[in-house]
Amino acid sequence: MRITILSGKGGTGKTTVSTNLAYALSKKYNVQLLDVDVEEPNDHLFFNINFEKEESVDMLLPVVDNDACIKCGECAKACQFGAISVFPTGTMVFESLCHGCGACAMVCPVDAITEKPKSLGKISLGKINDNLKFGMGLLNIGEPSGVRIIRQLKTHIDEHADVILIDSQPGTSCPVVESLRNADFAILVTEPTTFGLHDLSLAVDLVKEMKIPAGIIVNRDTGKTNMIDEYAEKENVPILLRIPFDRNIAKLYSEGKIFAEHLPEWEEKFNNVFDTIKGMIK
Repeated sequence: MRITILSGKGGTGKTTVSTNLAYALSKKYNVQLLDVDVEEPNDHLFFNINFEKEESVDMLLPVVDNDACIKCGECAKACQFGAISVFPTGTMVFESLCHGCGACAMVCPVDAITEKPKSLGKISLGKINDNLKFGMGLLNIGEPSGVRIIRQLKTHIDEHADVILIDSQPGTSCPVVESLRNADFAILVTEPTTFGLHDLSLAVDLVKEMKIPAGIIVNRDTGKTNMIDEYAEKENVPILLRIPFDRNIAKLYSEGKIFAEHLPEWEEKFNNVFDTIKGMIK
């Protein structure tokens, strides 16, 4: 089963849910946790991980030989991203716009375009214990999109694992869509605030568009407002769990500890969430 954990906004508790759920489920199942929040992955801060493998994630960028270029403009016509332009003085590649599709090199009639690799980031793979494997991606500073890193990391999904947990990045942009692709279920983490509700609604719209069943976990729940409950009922998205605004939980999190390990009742609660999910996707 593949479960993606996402949220409309940052800071709602995706990492909290992902790490604690992975810990709790690993007591009963073989679990793989993938941190695809490649701009700032932090799941690894909560575990002692034995990293066993690292891979570079590269993209091929076009290089134009302007001595051979005949300035026909076919490359610019083929590029859907405006990453290559032809001027009277020569042809120029705008690397920050390039998606590495290779179309320009394919259509060049005089083979004036070759390709060079450019590093976008890396992925790291390892093991936390016998029942819990781990993978993470890290985007190089200044790169505009982590989609390629997420795709390469997902090629290492362990098909023999009972549960794959994918910790997405916040928002509803292209990397989040990629993290949801082929998911069996989506956990939407939110907080009982106006901003939390607004961005939760964006995440709900996304999973409905992708036809992925979903449930909500409310983090830092104070019990003082029912705005999330009213929205969940209106959209017919169940609330799976409420994590209270609790000092003990916050303290353990700030120390980089899994609170389900130190507060044993939460291990059972996270396992109950998984049982609920299994019932929803049968």
